[in-house]
Amino acid sequence: MKSFLVQTALFLGVSLLFLLLSPVLKEGINPYLFQILMVMGINITLAISLTLINGITGQFSIGHAGFMALGAYGAGGFSVFLGPKLAALGLPPLVSQNLWLVVSILFGGGLAALAGLIIGMPTLRLRGDYLAIATLGFGEIIRVVITNLDFVGGARGLIGIPTTTNFFWVYFVCLLCGILVYRLSHTPRGLALSAVREDEIAATSIGINTTRYKVAAFITGAFFAGVAGGLFAHFFGYINPQSFTFVKSFELVVMIVLGGLGSITGAVVGAVLLTLLPEFLRAPQAFIPLPLPEFLTGFLGQVSQYRLLIYSLLLIVLMLTRPQGIFGRREFSLARFLGRKGTEP
Repeated sequence: MKSFLVQTALFLGVSLLFLLLSPVLKEGINPYLFQILMVMGINITLAISLTLINGITGQFSIGHAGFMALGAYGAGGFSVFLGPKLAALGLPPLVSQNLWLVVSILFGGGLAALAGLIIGMPTLRLRGDYLAIATLGFGEIIRVVITNLDFVGGARGLIGIPTTTNFFWVYFVCLLCGILVYRLSHTPRGLALSAVREDEIAATSIGINTTRYKVAAFITGAFFAGVAGGLFAHFFGYINPQSFTFVKSFELVVMIVLGGLGSITGAVVGAVLLTLLPEFLRAPQAFIPLPLPEFLTGFLGQVSQYRLLIYSLLLIVLMLTRPQGIFGRREFSLARFLGRKGTEP
């Protein structure tokens, strides 16, 4: 009971910190850096949700961008077409904006979860490469269907989405997703998911309904991907199908492989690194607040021209030297970091 109270107090304290930082960061830092910070938070949620499917349950899904697209278009369309009705209720603007954002992203997440159920039932009976190809195909089908729907803008994209996403909501969802996935993976059901990952035949032989657990993980991951998509739509105010191609799905897979498959901490670190690194290589001066000598400015300008090559080489080196990822399947432990004993590896 004491542990639960401490954890609840910590959760509320961190949430309050996010709430206090939200207006400070929006007004106090460079808009370009603030945008990177927001995209990084959205990527963290996407990476953690994919870790539940690929890392903890051991499936190989590469269609996560499709669920993000459904969440983005579901939440964005909900706001565009039904938003005026909420405005007619006469609520204070601050309450109205945040309430509508929550309702919209939950609708987008629910739409993605429903798609996860529809897609997961037939495809999660497959394994390995067959599952990867099926999820990739379904992700592309979702994008192509959206491209041909005129009422959401088609290939032109959806415009007029209220830009109500703020730092608090992005990182609150990150925190909530991380806690939920961590708690889920450390329950008896979580052990069943790990059993499915290690040996599906053995898990079936001891009475675990592997298809049921895989579909449940798929739906949960799809829901949070949809919520992240809704936050993405309400941050930029405009979305188009090209933001959700298979390249985005592969980017998310690389994040969780880089951090360590099965590690929530690794997913966070992978998302942070692979969001910051390309942007730093593109515009390193934006990350260095101090005035730089002319020769160094010129050197950084040359570096930015070869950013894709450097980015690829760094990933190759890391994969060769640390194939299990940065964390492997470990989680960050403050007690272990401080050198205390009695903590599981």
